[in-house]
Amino acid sequence: MIITAKSLSKSFGKNPALKNISFGIKPDKITGVVGADGAGKTTLLRILAGLFEVEAEELNILGYDMRTDSGEVQELIGYMPQKFGLYEDLSVMENLTLYANLQSIPKERIKGRIEELLEFTNLSDFRDFLASNLSGGMKQKLGLACSLIKKPRLLLLDEPGVGVDPISRKELWAMVQNLTSEGVSIVWSTAYLDEAELCDEVILLGEGEILFHGDPADLRSTMRGRTFRISGAIPDKRASLMLALSYPSIKDGLIQGESIKLVTDESRALPSLDEIGAAGAALSEIEPTFEDGFMHILGVDFDGSSPLEEFIRPIELEQKTVIEVEKLTKKFGSFTAASDISFRIGQGEIFGLLGPNGAGKSTTFKMLCGLLKPTSGRAEVLGYRFEDSPLEARARIGYMSQKFSLYGDLSVLENLRFFAGVYELIGEEKRRTIERMADIFDLSRYLHTPSKDLPLGYKQRLSLACAIMHNPAILFLDEPTSGVDPLTRREFWNHIYAMVRKGVTVMVTTHFMDEAEYCDNIALIYASRAIAIDTPHNLTARISPDATMQEAFIELIKRSESEAS
Repeated sequence: MIITAKSLSKSFGKNPALKNISFGIKPDKITGVVGADGAGKTTLLRILAGLFEVEAEELNILGYDMRTDSGEVQELIGYMPQKFGLYEDLSVMENLTLYANLQSIPKERIKGRIEELLEFTNLSDFRDFLASNLSGGMKQKLGLACSLIKKPRLLLLDEPGVGVDPISRKELWAMVQNLTSEGVSIVWSTAYLDEAELCDEVILLGEGEILFHGDPADLRSTMRGRTFRISGAIPDKRASLMLALSYPSIKDGLIQGESIKLVTDESRALPSLDEIGAAGAALSEIEPTFEDGFMHILGVDFDGSSPLEEFIRPIELEQKTVIEVEKLTKKFGSFTAASDISFRIGQGEIFGLLGPNGAGKSTTFKMLCGLLKPTSGRAEVLGYRFEDSPLEARARIGYMSQKFSLYGDLSVLENLRFFAGVYELIGEEKRRTIERMADIFDLSRYLHTPSKDLPLGYKQRLSLACAIMHNPAILFLDEPTSGVDPLTRREFWNHIYAMVRKGVTVMVTTHFMDEAEYCDNIALIYASRAIAIDTPHNLTARISPDATMQEAFIELIKRSESEAS
């Protein structure tokens, strides 16, 4: 074993992060660490990196006792933290050179090693770019290169795929797989369960305890015979899913394009298709995924409901088209970030913006929210143009940004009070709204905690609460679930569905391809243009009848590149 841990624990004050766990990790393998938000993933990797004091009966890494020889271990490992930890005002080359010097690489070897890593990470053409100007995927590649500057025997990666598009994640994964053939062992913490499924072994953490350790296929196989697909003529997929989830035997379910996936308990009992409004559809058993096993072992039992449904007032609008975009273009000097983008969105629709990092999604998004002024073209929201009626338009929308943008030094309660004031809520209405937000999003325990100290999932809950407390007609969500665990992501989508049922229109960007299938329509943005706008089902059907959304995403971009050349 390259790592052996016995009775490993870690507490922060009275809060235990890891509870007396024991495990072994094999060499030359990729071991995934997965779990819900706050399960202990980051704490475990920081202990393995020697950043926290060891509290264990035994923790042996690479033949060294971490309780006495952590310095020797740190000479032999590479560590890439969850947050981008490089210097954004330095170039790619300057960051690599700095890390080479910090790792005491002999001067005569620095240039050669940096060139190897630039080629390995496909960053050779970006060596003079400031780190701050790199896309999310490129930043992660640079972080990986810096952690490899002194070739480690053990590489610790804390959620390297967060905020990275599917193409960049695929490239990152291929790079890491190549490292194992060179004798590097990998521990990879991830919130993406499709990544976990590719690992040689997985450690699943729950509230500081190990719930599963082994081959991902073993966890997946525990759900065989309990996963089903309803496909065909389903008049209202969301209504049918809600009805199905109301049955005690249905533990989980989600929309997948034109079909519905259901997961049962051990009884394997299913409601009749007539009862859930899908009489003309077909039912078939399908292979389970790692996510199905993950949800089951955590004891998930979703009923599809959201307390937001009682809070949100029905949205009544005269116009059927609530967002209209025509030839929208944004230039920054000579650089075109968005070019001739056009689409329409109707009331109560979930419209997704997909695309690689740097494609122009967030630029388009910000123009629709009034945060950026278009260079040319037209964008109307509820009949308003931001340049003509900014206050009237902003009063009807909610906006949740890609990065946590609330006031970190203010407590949860202070942030809620501040945004309630911004939206002109006063008196008893303000007090009741804040109480309801705290209750709906489970924020009561954190009311007096500075928001910067919240776990990521709770930061996202607080951001959503602040975005909707004024009952907006349109909600803009810029990668709202980036980096959060599958449980929190499913909870978010329950809230989104509840708002849509009340007539709220939702526009969302995401890097999770399964989330793209929850949308009614999708615009695929690439190289500043909308290269495809259609339903998820029609987009995948362009590739093949059995194509996944990720396969469609990658193939449509390849076709666009081919046409451009």
